[in-house]
Amino acid sequence: MWARSGGYCLCHQTLCQHCQGSGRYGVIRCPDFIGTTRSPVLQFFEEIPLHTVLQQIKEKHNLERVKKKLFRNAAFGNFFGVLALFQSGRLAKDKKALLECVRLLQSLAQHHAHLRDLPRKTLVDILSEIPEAVFEEVLFSALQADLTSAFSTPEQLHLLLVGIQKFPGVLKPDKLKILLGSSAIVTMENIPRLVKVLKTAARSEKKDRNLPRVGLDLLRVSVKEGAFELFWKEAVENGLLKEKSGPNSYMCYRLLGSALPLLSLDQLQIVLRGEVMRHYGDHVVSAQLPDRFKFAPEMETYVNSFLEGCDDPEKQLAVMIGFSTLTNQGYPVVPSFWKVVKHLQPVALLKYVEWLKRMFLRPEFDCCLDFTTSRQKQNQEKVNIAVSELLFYNYIHLLIERTQHRVVRLRKWIIARLVSIIDSQGKKEEDLVTDVVRFCFFHAFFETQKPTSEIPETKSLPSVPLDGQSHSTAANLFFSLLQILNSLPVLGDTAEAAALREKHIHGVTADRNLWIYLIIQYASVLLSHEKHVKAVTPFTTEQRAAWDRMLQSLENLQRKEKESRSMEIFAFQHLLLLVGIHLFKTPAETLDLLNDLLNCIERAFDKKSKKKKLDDEEPEWVEVIVEILLSLLSQPSLLMRRVSKSVFGRICPYMSKKALHLILNVLDPEQDQDEESAVVVMEETDKKKKTLLEDMNEEEGADSSDDDSSEEDGEEDSEDENNNEGVDENFRNQLMNVLQAGNALGGDKSDEDVDDETMLALDENVSALFAEQQKRIQAKKDEKEKMRKEKILRRDFKIKVLDLIEVFLAKQPENPLVFDIIEPLLLVIERSMSSDSDKQEQDFLQKTADIFTNHLCRAKQYCRSVGDLREDLHTLLESLVKRASKHTDSALALYYFSASLYLFKVLKGNVAREMATPLSPSKKKQKKSEGSSAQTDQLSGTGLLDLKRVTMLYQEALSGFLTRRKSALTGSMFLDLFNRFPVMCKPLIDTLVKSITAGARQHQQAQACMLLQKALQTRDLKLSMTTEEEWEELIRESTNQITESLKVVTEFKVKVDQEKVIKCLELLNFLIKTVNQQKLNVELVELSQALQALSQQEGFGKSVRLDSLYWNVMKLLGFARPKKQKAVARPEHAPGAKSLKRKKKGFLPATKKRKNRKKALQENEAESGREAGPENGAESGREADPEGGGAAARKKNKKRKGGAGKDGAEGPSPKKAKGSHGQETQGKQGKAKKKKKANKTPAQKA
Repeated sequence: MWARSGGYCLCHQTLCQHCQGSGRYGVIRCPDFIGTTRSPVLQFFEEIPLHTVLQQIKEKHNLERVKKKLFRNAAFGNFFGVLALFQSGRLAKDKKALLECVRLLQSLAQHHAHLRDLPRKTLVDILSEIPEAVFEEVLFSALQADLTSAFSTPEQLHLLLVGIQKFPGVLKPDKLKILLGSSAIVTMENIPRLVKVLKTAARSEKKDRNLPRVGLDLLRVSVKEGAFELFWKEAVENGLLKEKSGPNSYMCYRLLGSALPLLSLDQLQIVLRGEVMRHYGDHVVSAQLPDRFKFAPEMETYVNSFLEGCDDPEKQLAVMIGFSTLTNQGYPVVPSFWKVVKHLQPVALLKYVEWLKRMFLRPEFDCCLDFTTSRQKQNQEKVNIAVSELLFYNYIHLLIERTQHRVVRLRKWIIARLVSIIDSQGKKEEDLVTDVVRFCFFHAFFETQKPTSEIPETKSLPSVPLDGQSHSTAANLFFSLLQILNSLPVLGDTAEAAALREKHIHGVTADRNLWIYLIIQYASVLLSHEKHVKAVTPFTTEQRAAWDRMLQSLENLQRKEKESRSMEIFAFQHLLLLVGIHLFKTPAETLDLLNDLLNCIERAFDKKSKKKKLDDEEPEWVEVIVEILLSLLSQPSLLMRRVSKSVFGRICPYMSKKALHLILNVLDPEQDQDEESAVVVMEETDKKKKTLLEDMNEEEGADSSDDDSSEEDGEEDSEDENNNEGVDENFRNQLMNVLQAGNALGGDKSDEDVDDETMLALDENVSALFAEQQKRIQAKKDEKEKMRKEKILRRDFKIKVLDLIEVFLAKQPENPLVFDIIEPLLLVIERSMSSDSDKQEQDFLQKTADIFTNHLCRAKQYCRSVGDLREDLHTLLESLVKRASKHTDSALALYYFSASLYLFKVLKGNVAREMATPLSPSKKKQKKSEGSSAQTDQLSGTGLLDLKRVTMLYQEALSGFLTRRKSALTGSMFLDLFNRFPVMCKPLIDTLVKSITAGARQHQQAQACMLLQKALQTRDLKLSMTTEEEWEELIRESTNQITESLKVVTEFKVKVDQEKVIKCLELLNFLIKTVNQQKLNVELVELSQALQALSQQEGFGKSVRLDSLYWNVMKLLGFARPKKQKAVARPEHAPGAKSLKRKKKGFLPATKKRKNRKKALQENEAESGREAGPENGAESGREADPEGGGAAARKKNKKRKGGAGKDGAEGPSPKKAKGSHGQETQGKQGKAKKKKKANKTPAQKA
């Protein structure tokens, strides 16, 4: 409703155009615009007094005289009128109009059902805009009644609060004493009334989920009056919060968030340690259940706004500590990663980090605002009842365990918060990051034995020693911190740091050292102080030797990096550091990996070892690096994955065939023995699934049939044996032995012979047997689940390995090793498409197909030196095309065909060595005597491609596609072939022409037409023709083939019939245009006859596309499309009869209608039509002479309706030659007369 007043300016210019010089008219018409709720409010002219306008508004929309159904419109008319006057900006200048507007709003406020609180809100807006002198002189007396009853409604209290803040010189304490009975708003006597008003306001804002404006203003006034503590304790905590309702609680939370910027440091401590804060923490924990309203995001917005606008570091620190100490059984309720941290000033951030470290070492739960939810209290009461019966020692031990549990939870959150601070976007210094990294690393892998000044982390000993769980949690979070450091931009304000940031260099300090290298240095310092610190998992002799050797290798790499500045050395250094730091987490698994990496690096960079001849059995260094990278990728670490990709990108130029096949073997499904065994186990488990269910049914039957006779048991067992042939024979034999031992299978009298003790013993034995069987069933289920998880891990590992293939294709597209990747990727795609399609398998297939298509087949760069591989590539190309033809799945065949096109491009783009190097005259003569086939291929731009061999290959594939009824090849594949390699159009053109009639089915014939059209449109095809006669013969043969194909069309019952004819017509359209444009000597008479016969077939006119193409072709042959005859409705009455119906207003009378006005003219035309009908019919039946080019007559008037006859509708009518004139006099009439002619009736046409 407020938005309706925003459009009053839209009517201003319009009304000004009609009201210039007539002010009285504008005054009268203004209330009409204002009175309706659907019209914009009009701002009036500057020269008209506001008082006059207001009087017209009140007179026009008098609420006392208006009808009941128009009362709402009248109320809005008054309200919008006042609002328009207020928004004009002139209301404060006209005191009389201002006073009347305020009184009108006061009267409108009584109609809350229609206007709700809009009049009160407008009063508040008016107060906020007028000066203090005007308020004191004009409005104070008028608003005195509302100000006196301020504690009645939220709107009236809000009015008073705005007045106190806006006009402190008028609403002084002595005047407040007269109005309210107290000189202040927030007093102990007023607290109950304030609470009542706040509850009402909370309920009114329930749907909007906003803090009522009266609440925020009351908060500000309480701070201004120095009574905030009283207001918060009594009105909020003991008033609003005591009544446990959602609106009241959320209003308390919003008051807490809104109060943060208004309070002093001491007042912040009161709020952050109060009951509202505790109640908010309870809400956060309880609201974690689904389908519950969560206030935490809104509170985060309040805190974020406060920290962003606060300049006092102490207040920022107080708020951060206050929310960090709101704990539930030791664990803070705010998330460890909190975006608001980015707004902390450097001083506040540094103090906050120090506080976190201090709380980690010496947890002080007395300073925490800890709470317990209602459900947790119930669980604790149950535990306390059980503990009360224990000894005092056990009770103390239980309390210690609870305290230890709280300490572990708090330390876990603190480490995560420290890591998140490094990951935040706020401004950080290198010293702060270094301090946090050292702290996390030290408490993850080391313990203090004796403090030393050389290691600051040893100065403070933990009050509660860290247990194994705390060390493990800190270690895991530390490696998450490593990932953050690896992508951290350079910190600092120096020019060098800014330059590094512009180059987008990450993971290094301002002095170009890797962050992980600083950690390695710090670890070396810790390992050298064995008397002061102790490792959580001490190194063995071999591990310490590997660590020292790694440090020495790092020094050598750094020396070489300074000399060459090579990125390869940098990548190896990063990999070595990453593997070395894992010695602290998994020393046993990392030791062998680290030694292999050190040996590999030494061989890769040692010049002396490169000169020596390596032993054949010893692998190359690049193979060892690849194996190390594969082992790193098997670990669930994003940092490992990124570093492995980075390092692999650096060693790609040195890749060998064996190293590449180490990667490809991981992707090869045939060599994945573990996966095959998993599949076998899963298949066997599926076969035994029915048996296991039957065993379960037998167990249930045994438990529920203790009182059944042995005869019934025997019958059930026999039925199970007959129905279930796959029951475990071993279990069956064991069960039979137990029953026989208990004489349970003795016959009909077995119940009488067996006593109770024997039956009890038998029951125990049978129960024990079924319990063992149940354990075996569960073990099989566990094994199956284990196999499923292992399969997921293997598939995830293969997805990571695909990253290496992608990097290699991106870095080394011209490497000949790329050809070794084709078949393994195709095998992966084929197996993935035929296997189970779960989400992970689909992701693996999608990524493999994307790499194969976009990074391999569609790569812009390719190998340019394949002279030695020419024969191998031709063999591979031949194999790919044949396999694509043999497949039954078109989607899979597309990948094989795309790979063949890639090899085609490689062979065609490579130039023979003899052609690439200049030859001497003697050698040139020698070359001329060689075979002409290879020379022709090279001169025609085919490079190393054996065009004859490849032509036969693709010709066979094309013939199979067009003659086999079921072929995986598609027309789009050969279209791609023609588009990318037009040189193949001419060798395959004959196959396409013959297949127009020789195709296996209509679909293949249609595809032949489509491919032939594409080939004929290729510019290179015509250029490859030796003579014009050859091109003309090709056009003639194509036209004859289409003619023969159209002759055999007898019906259009199915869609493929229409598809074939459509493709033929599209091709004909191109052929006839070519004949006409190039004036080729091609006979088209037989084609015209076939097309005319085609239109007579059943179902011809059902397809709009077919009909349109048909007439386009016929137009090129000289035939005109006949006009469709429109049916004319016969008049209901006789021509001379007059209608007795009453004339409709706004419609033409019957005598004025065109059909009656021209009736006499139509009769005359009908008579002439009967005479000219046979002649016109004869003309329409004539056939066009194809060679004459216009010998047939053509009608000049194309818009004429009559004279065509029935023959024109059945077949195409030939066009007249240019310059010929018809015999009808109608064609000579003007356009105006022709437009006025009416359609002839069927009788006249006859």
